[in-house]
Amino acid sequence: MLKILMIGAGGIGGYYAARLAEARHDVVLTARGEHLAALKANGLTVDYQGQILKYRLTTYGHAELIRACKCDDFDLIAIALKSTATEPVMAELSDWLQVGTVPVLSLQNGVDNEPAIANVVGEMRVLGGLAVRIGGHIVGPGEVFAEGVAQIVLGAWPTQQTDDPRADLLKMLEIAFNEAGIPTTVSDNIRYQLWRKLVINNGVNPLSALTGLDTRSLTHHPEFGKVVYGMMAETVTASKADGVNLTKNDLDDMFELISNFNAIKTSMLVDKEKGRPLELDSIAGAVLRRCERLGVEAPYTFTVNALLRQ
Repeated sequence: MLKILMIGAGGIGGYYAARLAEARHDVVLTARGEHLAALKANGLTVDYQGQILKYRLTTYGHAELIRACKCDDFDLIAIALKSTATEPVMAELSDWLQVGTVPVLSLQNGVDNEPAIANVVGEMRVLGGLAVRIGGHIVGPGEVFAEGVAQIVLGAWPTQQTDDPRADLLKMLEIAFNEAGIPTTVSDNIRYQLWRKLVINNGVNPLSALTGLDTRSLTHHPEFGKVVYGMMAETVTASKADGVNLTKNDLDDMFELISNFNAIKTSMLVDKEKGRPLELDSIAGAVLRRCERLGVEAPYTFTVNALLRQ
């Protein structure tokens, strides 16, 4: 049995926490506001495509967590926050994290979370990860909805080295997550996998927030489908700034994947509808900054990003 701290109990973190609790792992959550109060009072309820998972899990605000626990009380800390929260939360928890050795796994959108985590805990404690083919969001305090295959890909960040000390841990997590009903694989080049996911995120998330359309409606639309493909192509170009060098095969694979996936309301669209901050900087912004560094234009991403910022 693993003891796992899930920082962020929204659609993604809440779903994976429920699956791990169902497999009898000891899962502790963090949350804030009304969601925190409801989780403490009534437990976590997850609607996974009509299957209801309900668990009472120990839940803290971050200040409570620091007082109640040491970071090495946990076998793993998983972060499932919006990428906009990564740096503020790492700053808030930095002293608490730096006195321990527990590995930290990011399950977030974007390619800049792992460097931010590594700046606090050191690169050798960082595991990169991505939630694949899953959509999820908070539907009410203490309640989340999730759908999709809900896979995880994880790996030593930025790449797994020969005789990497994290290899045994990754194998253990792969086995434990799969046994918990979470289809999980380990990649020896997680940075490459994170960039492939960013191709999808930049292709559909900002445009969905702008148009109000789900992913299937966007990819099958005669005009918007071309914009999706164009934004994905700009992301492939941007990857070269990080030495990842995605190809047209990656572009076409990711476009086919999102085109054939469930009609998902993206997290960015949900955030826009609820008046919450958008993950623009970590998705479109990440692409635009790198294209600027490379001296190339990204007109699709630039335009959609500019319209959303108005």
